[in-house]
Amino acid sequence: MVGVLYESSKDRARCACPGRTARKRRREASDNMFLEMKRLIPTTVVGSYPQPGWLIDRARLGSKVPRVRATEIWRIEKQFLEEAQDDATLLAIRDMERAGIDIITDGEMRRESYSNRFATALEGVDIENPGTTINRTGARSVVPRIAGPIRRRRPVEVRDVEFLRRNTDRKIKITLPGPFTMAQQAQDDYYKDEEALALALAAAVNEEMRELGAAGADVIQLDEPWLQARPERAARYGIKAINRALEGIPGTTVVHLCFGYAAAVKDKPSGYSFLPQLADTSASQISIEAAQPRLDLGVLKELASKTIMLGVIDLGDPKVETPEVVAERIRAGLEHVAAERLVVAPDCGMKYLPRETAFGKLRALAAGAALVRDRL
Repeated sequence: MVGVLYESSKDRARCACPGRTARKRRREASDNMFLEMKRLIPTTVVGSYPQPGWLIDRARLGSKVPRVRATEIWRIEKQFLEEAQDDATLLAIRDMERAGIDIITDGEMRRESYSNRFATALEGVDIENPGTTINRTGARSVVPRIAGPIRRRRPVEVRDVEFLRRNTDRKIKITLPGPFTMAQQAQDDYYKDEEALALALAAAVNEEMRELGAAGADVIQLDEPWLQARPERAARYGIKAINRALEGIPGTTVVHLCFGYAAAVKDKPSGYSFLPQLADTSASQISIEAAQPRLDLGVLKELASKTIMLGVIDLGDPKVETPEVVAERIRAGLEHVAAERLVVAPDCGMKYLPRETAFGKLRALAAGAALVRDRL
Protein backbone atom coordinates (compact mmCIF):
# COMPACT_ATOMS: atom_id res chain seq x y z
CA MET A 1 0.00 0.00 0.00
CA VAL A 2 2.82 2.40 0.83
CA GLY A 3 4.31 1.75 -2.55
CA VAL A 4 1.04 2.56 -4.29
CA LEU A 5 0.56 5.77 -2.33
CA TYR A 6 4.18 6.88 -3.13
CA GLU A 7 3.67 6.33 -6.81
CA SER A 8 0.32 8.14 -6.71
CA SER A 9 1.94 11.12 -4.99
CA LYS A 10 4.52 11.35 -7.73
CA ASP A 11 1.82 11.15 -10.35
CA ARG A 12 -0.17 13.93 -8.63
CA ALA A 13 2.95 16.09 -8.45
CA ARG A 14 3.57 15.68 -12.17
CA CYS A 15 -0.06 16.42 -13.03
CA ALA A 16 -0.18 19.45 -10.79
CA CYS A 17 2.51 21.33 -12.78
CA PRO A 18 2.03 20.71 -16.50
CA GLY A 19 3.24 24.21 -17.29
CA ARG A 20 6.51 23.65 -15.42
CA THR A 21 7.14 20.43 -17.38
CA ALA A 22 6.46 22.16 -20.67
CA ARG A 23 8.76 25.05 -19.75
CA LYS A 24 11.50 22.61 -18.79
CA ARG A 25 11.22 20.84 -22.12
CA ARG A 26 11.35 24.14 -24.02
CA ARG A 27 14.39 25.19 -21.99
CA GLU A 28 16.14 21.88 -22.70
CA ALA A 29 15.33 22.21 -26.40
CA SER A 30 16.66 25.77 -26.36
CA ASP A 31 19.85 24.64 -24.59
CA ASN A 32 20.35 21.85 -27.11
CA MET A 33 19.84 24.29 -29.98
CA PHE A 34 22.39 26.65 -28.42
CA LEU A 35 24.94 23.86 -28.11
CA GLU A 36 24.30 22.81 -31.69
CA MET A 37 24.77 26.39 -32.92
CA LYS A 38 27.91 26.74 -30.86
CA ARG A 39 29.33 23.70 -32.57
CA LEU A 40 28.93 25.52 -35.87
CA ILE A 41 32.00 27.55 -36.86
CA PRO A 42 34.17 26.44 -33.92
CA THR A 43 37.26 28.50 -33.14
CA THR A 44 40.78 27.15 -32.84
CA VAL A 45 44.43 28.16 -33.25
CA VAL A 46 46.86 26.91 -35.87
CA GLY A 47 49.34 25.73 -33.26
CA SER A 48 51.66 28.17 -31.55
CA TYR A 49 51.12 30.89 -28.95
CA PRO A 50 53.67 33.42 -27.58
CA GLN A 51 56.23 31.86 -25.28
CA PRO A 52 56.87 33.92 -22.12
CA GLY A 53 59.97 36.10 -21.99
CA TRP A 54 61.12 34.25 -18.87
CA LEU A 55 61.12 30.99 -20.87
CA ILE A 56 62.85 31.98 -24.11
CA ASP A 57 65.13 34.81 -25.21
CA ARG A 58 62.83 36.41 -27.74
CA ALA A 59 65.62 38.61 -29.10
CA ARG A 60 67.66 35.51 -29.95
CA LEU A 61 64.69 33.84 -31.59
CA GLY A 62 63.78 36.99 -33.53
CA SER A 63 61.80 35.97 -36.60
CA LYS A 64 63.90 32.84 -37.19
CA VAL A 65 62.33 29.41 -37.70
CA PRO A 66 65.07 26.99 -36.57
CA ARG A 67 65.45 23.74 -38.54
CA VAL A 68 68.10 22.24 -36.26
CA ARG A 69 68.08 22.48 -32.48
CA ALA A 70 68.41 26.03 -31.10
CA THR A 71 68.94 25.38 -27.39
CA GLU A 72 70.48 28.82 -26.95
CA ILE A 73 67.03 30.45 -26.98
CA TRP A 74 65.98 28.82 -23.66
CA ARG A 75 66.53 30.95 -20.55
CA ILE A 76 65.99 28.04 -18.13
CA GLU A 77 68.68 25.59 -17.08
CA LYS A 78 68.28 22.12 -18.52
CA GLN A 79 67.35 20.41 -15.24
CA PHE A 80 64.42 22.82 -14.74
CA LEU A 81 63.39 23.28 -18.37
CA GLU A 82 60.62 20.70 -18.58
CA GLU A 83 58.92 22.07 -15.47
CA ALA A 84 59.16 25.59 -16.84
CA GLN A 85 57.73 24.50 -20.19
CA ASP A 86 54.83 22.84 -18.36
CA ASP A 87 54.14 26.08 -16.48
CA ALA A 88 54.22 28.05 -19.74
CA THR A 89 51.85 25.51 -21.29
CA LEU A 90 49.38 26.08 -18.46
CA LEU A 91 49.48 29.82 -19.20
CA ALA A 92 48.75 29.16 -22.87
CA ILE A 93 45.88 26.81 -22.01
CA ARG A 94 44.28 29.31 -19.65
CA ASP A 95 44.66 32.17 -22.13
CA MET A 96 42.93 30.17 -24.86
CA GLU A 97 40.16 29.13 -22.49
CA ARG A 98 39.64 32.70 -21.23
CA ALA A 99 39.58 33.98 -24.79
CA GLY A 100 36.76 31.57 -25.60
CA ILE A 101 38.58 29.27 -28.04
CA ASP A 102 36.76 25.98 -28.64
CA ILE A 103 39.62 23.71 -29.77
CA ILE A 104 42.90 24.52 -28.06
CA THR A 105 46.54 23.48 -28.35
CA ASP A 106 49.45 23.51 -25.92
CA GLY A 107 50.75 26.63 -27.66
CA GLU A 108 53.86 24.66 -28.71
CA MET A 109 55.60 25.96 -25.59
CA ARG A 110 58.18 23.15 -25.68
CA ARG A 111 59.32 23.86 -29.22
CA GLU A 112 61.94 26.07 -30.80
CA SER A 113 60.02 25.89 -34.08
CA TYR A 114 57.03 24.02 -35.42
CA SER A 115 59.22 21.32 -37.00
CA ASN A 116 62.65 20.91 -35.47
CA ARG A 117 61.67 19.13 -32.24
CA PHE A 118 60.11 16.18 -34.03
CA ALA A 119 62.45 16.11 -37.03
CA THR A 120 65.63 16.02 -34.93
CA ALA A 121 64.26 13.30 -32.63
CA LEU A 122 64.24 10.69 -35.40
CA GLU A 123 66.87 8.00 -35.86
CA GLY A 124 68.84 8.55 -39.03
CA VAL A 125 69.16 12.30 -38.46
CA ASP A 126 72.69 13.50 -37.64
CA ILE A 127 72.15 16.50 -35.38
CA GLU A 128 75.86 16.84 -34.57
CA ASN A 129 76.83 17.39 -38.21
CA PRO A 130 73.94 19.27 -39.87
CA GLY A 131 73.60 20.02 -43.54
CA THR A 132 72.31 22.94 -45.59
CA THR A 133 69.59 23.53 -48.15
CA ILE A 134 67.95 26.42 -49.98
CA ASN A 135 65.08 27.88 -47.97
CA ARG A 136 61.81 29.41 -49.17
CA THR A 137 63.39 32.83 -49.67
CA GLY A 138 66.27 31.46 -51.77
CA ALA A 139 68.89 31.76 -49.02
CA ARG A 140 70.86 28.83 -47.62
CA SER A 141 69.74 27.44 -44.24
CA VAL A 142 71.28 25.00 -41.77
CA VAL A 143 69.06 21.90 -41.69
CA PRO A 144 69.02 18.32 -40.35
CA ARG A 145 71.27 15.93 -42.28
CA ILE A 146 69.87 12.51 -43.16
CA ALA A 147 72.70 10.05 -42.52
CA GLY A 148 70.80 6.75 -42.16
CA PRO A 149 67.38 5.12 -42.39
CA ILE A 150 64.63 7.16 -40.77
CA ARG A 151 63.01 5.49 -37.78
CA ARG A 152 60.93 6.76 -34.89
CA ARG A 153 62.83 5.64 -31.79
CA ARG A 154 60.42 6.93 -29.15
CA PRO A 155 57.30 9.04 -28.67
CA VAL A 156 58.05 12.73 -29.15
CA GLU A 157 54.80 14.60 -28.44
CA VAL A 158 52.75 12.01 -26.55
CA ARG A 159 53.53 13.55 -23.15
CA ASP A 160 52.49 16.94 -24.56
CA VAL A 161 49.04 15.57 -25.42
CA GLU A 162 48.69 13.80 -22.07
CA PHE A 163 49.56 17.01 -20.22
CA LEU A 164 47.14 19.04 -22.33
CA ARG A 165 44.35 16.50 -21.87
CA ARG A 166 44.78 16.51 -18.08
CA ASN A 167 44.56 20.28 -17.88
CA THR A 168 41.52 21.24 -19.95
CA ASP A 169 38.03 19.99 -20.69
CA ARG A 170 38.05 21.63 -24.14
CA LYS A 171 38.69 19.73 -27.34
CA ILE A 172 42.42 19.55 -27.94
CA LYS A 173 44.64 19.64 -31.00
CA ILE A 174 48.29 18.73 -31.51
CA THR A 175 50.46 19.54 -34.53
CA LEU A 176 53.25 17.66 -36.28
CA PRO A 177 55.51 18.70 -39.15
CA GLY A 178 54.35 16.99 -42.34
CA PRO A 179 56.57 14.53 -44.20
CA PHE A 180 56.82 16.57 -47.39
CA THR A 181 57.92 19.68 -45.51
CA MET A 182 60.47 17.78 -43.41
CA ALA A 183 61.94 16.28 -46.59
CA GLN A 184 62.40 19.78 -48.02
CA GLN A 185 64.04 20.94 -44.79
CA ALA A 186 66.79 18.33 -44.85
CA GLN A 187 70.05 17.48 -46.58
CA ASP A 188 69.61 13.90 -47.76
CA ASP A 189 72.90 12.01 -47.72
CA TYR A 190 71.30 8.56 -47.32
CA TYR A 191 68.24 7.98 -49.53
CA LYS A 192 69.34 10.44 -52.23
CA ASP A 193 65.76 10.25 -53.45
CA GLU A 194 63.32 12.94 -52.28
CA GLU A 195 60.24 10.75 -52.57
CA ALA A 196 61.83 7.84 -50.70
CA LEU A 197 62.86 10.21 -47.90
CA ALA A 198 59.38 11.75 -47.71
CA LEU A 199 57.75 8.32 -47.48
CA ALA A 200 60.16 7.20 -44.76
CA LEU A 201 59.34 10.35 -42.80
CA ALA A 202 55.63 9.70 -43.41
CA ALA A 203 55.93 6.27 -41.82
CA ALA A 204 57.52 7.83 -38.72
CA VAL A 205 54.80 10.50 -38.58
CA ASN A 206 52.13 7.82 -38.87
CA GLU A 207 53.53 5.95 -35.86
CA GLU A 208 53.52 9.15 -33.82
CA MET A 209 49.98 10.06 -34.88
CA ARG A 210 48.63 6.70 -33.74
CA GLU A 211 49.98 7.28 -30.24
CA LEU A 212 48.85 10.91 -30.14
CA GLY A 213 45.30 9.82 -30.85
CA ALA A 214 45.47 7.13 -28.18
CA ALA A 215 46.77 9.74 -25.71
CA GLY A 216 43.63 11.84 -26.15
CA ALA A 217 44.15 14.22 -29.08
CA ASP A 218 40.82 15.15 -30.67
CA VAL A 219 42.47 16.77 -33.69
CA ILE A 220 45.89 16.04 -35.22
CA GLN A 221 47.34 18.49 -37.72
CA LEU A 222 50.16 18.10 -40.22
CA ASP A 223 51.97 21.36 -40.99
CA GLU A 224 52.90 21.36 -44.69
CA PRO A 225 53.87 24.93 -45.67
CA TRP A 226 56.44 23.72 -48.21
CA LEU A 227 53.71 22.37 -50.49
CA GLN A 228 53.15 26.01 -51.41
CA ALA A 229 56.86 26.76 -51.75
CA ARG A 230 57.68 23.80 -54.04
CA PRO A 231 54.50 22.97 -55.96
CA GLU A 232 56.22 20.98 -58.71
CA ARG A 233 57.72 18.53 -56.23
CA ALA A 234 54.48 18.54 -54.26
CA ALA A 235 52.61 17.51 -57.41
CA ARG A 236 54.94 14.53 -57.85
CA TYR A 237 54.77 13.00 -54.39
CA GLY A 238 53.34 15.40 -51.81
CA ILE A 239 49.85 13.88 -51.66
CA LYS A 240 51.29 10.35 -51.61
CA ALA A 241 53.48 11.22 -48.61
CA ILE A 242 50.63 12.91 -46.73
CA ASN A 243 48.28 9.99 -47.29
CA ARG A 244 50.93 7.57 -46.07
CA ALA A 245 51.26 9.63 -42.87
CA LEU A 246 47.46 9.63 -42.41
CA GLU A 247 46.99 5.94 -43.22
CA GLY A 248 44.67 4.30 -40.69
CA ILE A 249 44.45 7.38 -38.46
CA PRO A 250 40.94 7.80 -37.03
CA GLY A 251 39.31 11.05 -35.92
CA THR A 252 39.82 14.57 -37.21
CA THR A 253 42.99 15.18 -39.20
CA VAL A 254 44.14 18.47 -40.72
CA VAL A 255 46.67 19.51 -43.36
CA HIS A 256 47.87 23.08 -42.83
CA LEU A 257 49.19 25.19 -45.70
CA CYS A 258 50.56 28.74 -45.54
CA PHE A 259 52.87 31.32 -47.11
CA GLY A 260 55.22 31.64 -44.13
CA TYR A 261 55.02 33.49 -40.84
CA ALA A 262 54.01 37.14 -40.91
CA ALA A 263 57.09 37.90 -38.77
CA ALA A 264 59.29 36.86 -41.69
CA VAL A 265 57.11 37.23 -44.81
CA LYS A 266 55.50 40.63 -45.24
CA ASP A 267 54.20 40.46 -48.81
CA LYS A 268 52.12 37.39 -49.57
CA PRO A 269 50.37 36.39 -52.79
CA SER A 270 46.58 36.31 -52.96
CA GLY A 271 46.49 32.72 -54.22
CA TYR A 272 48.09 29.37 -53.48
CA SER A 273 50.21 27.52 -56.01
CA PHE A 274 49.17 24.17 -54.49
CA LEU A 275 45.75 23.97 -52.86
CA PRO A 276 42.99 22.28 -54.91
CA GLN A 277 45.19 19.17 -55.05
CA LEU A 278 44.65 18.71 -51.30
CA ALA A 279 41.16 17.45 -52.08
CA ASP A 280 42.94 14.16 -52.86
CA THR A 281 44.33 13.79 -49.35
CA SER A 282 42.59 11.63 -46.75
CA ALA A 283 42.63 14.54 -44.27
CA SER A 284 39.22 15.64 -43.05
CA GLN A 285 40.20 19.32 -42.84
CA ILE A 286 42.38 21.70 -44.86
CA SER A 287 43.82 24.71 -43.03
CA ILE A 288 44.81 27.88 -44.87
CA GLU A 289 45.79 31.40 -43.90
CA ALA A 290 43.64 33.96 -45.65
CA ALA A 291 43.55 37.21 -43.63
CA GLN A 292 47.01 38.70 -44.22
CA PRO A 293 47.27 37.62 -47.89
CA ARG A 294 43.66 38.75 -48.59
CA LEU A 295 43.12 35.40 -50.24
CA ASP A 296 40.65 34.97 -53.09
CA LEU A 297 38.29 32.55 -51.33
CA GLY A 298 36.70 31.30 -54.54
CA VAL A 299 39.26 28.50 -54.57
CA LEU A 300 37.55 26.93 -51.57
CA LYS A 301 34.85 25.61 -53.88
CA GLU A 302 37.43 23.15 -55.18
CA LEU A 303 37.69 21.61 -51.70
CA ALA A 304 34.00 20.81 -51.38
CA SER A 305 34.68 17.43 -49.75
CA LYS A 306 36.69 18.97 -46.90
CA THR A 307 36.05 21.01 -43.81
CA ILE A 308 37.96 24.29 -44.12
CA MET A 309 39.97 25.79 -41.29
CA LEU A 310 40.12 29.43 -42.37
CA GLY A 311 42.59 32.03 -41.11
CA VAL A 312 40.61 35.18 -40.32
CA ILE A 313 43.05 37.01 -38.01
CA ASP A 314 45.86 38.99 -39.66
CA LEU A 315 49.09 38.44 -37.73
CA GLY A 316 50.96 40.93 -39.91
CA ASP A 317 48.92 43.75 -38.38
CA PRO A 318 49.76 44.50 -34.72
CA LYS A 319 46.33 46.07 -34.24
CA VAL A 320 43.74 43.82 -32.61
CA GLU A 321 40.75 43.33 -34.91
CA THR A 322 37.27 44.23 -33.77
CA PRO A 323 34.74 41.39 -33.57
CA GLU A 324 32.88 43.04 -36.43
CA VAL A 325 35.92 42.87 -38.72
CA VAL A 326 36.41 39.20 -37.83
CA ALA A 327 32.72 38.50 -38.46
CA GLU A 328 32.98 40.13 -41.89
CA ARG A 329 35.90 37.84 -42.80
CA ILE A 330 34.01 34.78 -41.58
CA ARG A 331 30.95 35.75 -43.63
CA ALA A 332 33.18 36.06 -46.68
CA GLY A 333 34.19 32.44 -46.10
CA LEU A 334 30.56 31.40 -45.73
CA GLU A 335 29.93 32.59 -49.28
CA HIS A 336 31.98 29.58 -50.41
CA VAL A 337 31.78 27.09 -47.51
CA ALA A 338 28.74 25.92 -45.54
CA ALA A 339 28.77 26.73 -41.83
CA GLU A 340 28.85 23.01 -41.06
CA ARG A 341 32.21 22.79 -42.86
CA LEU A 342 33.91 25.88 -41.47
CA VAL A 343 36.39 26.20 -38.59
CA VAL A 344 37.99 29.61 -37.97
CA ALA A 345 41.44 30.45 -36.65
CA PRO A 346 44.14 33.08 -36.81
CA ASP A 347 46.69 32.95 -39.60
CA CYS A 348 49.77 31.04 -38.45
CA GLY A 349 52.75 32.27 -36.41
CA MET A 350 51.22 33.57 -33.18
CA LYS A 351 54.40 32.74 -31.25
CA TYR A 352 56.09 35.83 -32.70
CA LEU A 353 53.47 38.25 -31.33
CA PRO A 354 53.48 39.96 -27.92
CA ARG A 355 51.28 37.88 -25.62
CA GLU A 356 48.87 40.76 -24.97
CA THR A 357 48.31 41.19 -28.70
CA ALA A 358 47.85 37.46 -29.28
CA PHE A 359 45.31 37.21 -26.46
CA GLY A 360 43.39 40.21 -27.78
CA LYS A 361 43.25 38.71 -31.25
CA LEU A 362 41.96 35.39 -29.87
CA ARG A 363 39.22 37.19 -27.95
CA ALA A 364 38.25 39.02 -31.14
CA LEU A 365 38.18 35.68 -32.98
CA ALA A 366 35.79 34.15 -30.45
CA ALA A 367 33.59 37.25 -30.34
CA GLY A 368 33.47 37.55 -34.13
CA ALA A 369 32.47 33.91 -34.51
CA ALA A 370 29.72 34.44 -31.91
CA LEU A 371 28.36 37.38 -33.92
CA VAL A 372 28.12 35.21 -37.02
CA ARG A 373 26.50 32.31 -35.18
CA ASP A 374 23.86 34.65 -33.74
CA ARG A 375 22.63 35.46 -37.25
CA LEU A 376 22.70 31.98 -38.76
